[in-house]
Amino acid sequence: MLEKHGIIDELLEDLSEEEKKNSLLIIKCLENGLTTDEEIAENIDIKLNKVRKILYMLYDRGIVSYRRSKDPKTQWYRYSWKFEPEKLERIIKRKHEKIVRSLEKTLEFEKNNIFFECENGDFRCTFEEAMEYNFHCPKCNSKLEYIDNSEIINEIERKINFYRNNGSNNVEE
Repeated sequence: MLEKHGIIDELLEDLSEEEKKNSLLIIKCLENGLTTDEEIAENIDIKLNKVRKILYMLYDRGIVSYRRSKDPKTQWYRYSWKFEPEKLERIIKRKHEKIVRSLEKTLEFEKNNIFFECENGDFRCTFEEAMEYNFHCPKCNSKLEYIDNSEIINEIERKINFYRNNGSNNVEE
């Protein structure tokens, strides 16, 4: 179908299955060049308002672009949409850079703090917060115990390396 299907899947990973399926159908319609939203709706038998909603979402993600023109007969604006496959790699790179920045902040926080957790796993906090609670869980009142967060740090570092090396959606964020 689409040679960059994996990249598109990653850009659509937060959508429901139906939205993802419809998005892929719309992108498939756009592979041959400029197409209007009305033509797409007719072609794939999806209501026009749904097609437009998906097109706007794809536009917001940088996957498609549009050109607006006035219909000479009706004087209404028509929107011709275009799939932008050449932008996909750049979009993914920016997404990964954003994920890395977020993970680096989390990593710094994990490295610079001592953590405590309640025996039941209901609550995790820093040393300062544990002191405020007298080392008792505010949810279940059980004792807060020191926890080693080295595994968490290792996992965050692994994710950072993965995304820095242009990883795909095989790692949870």
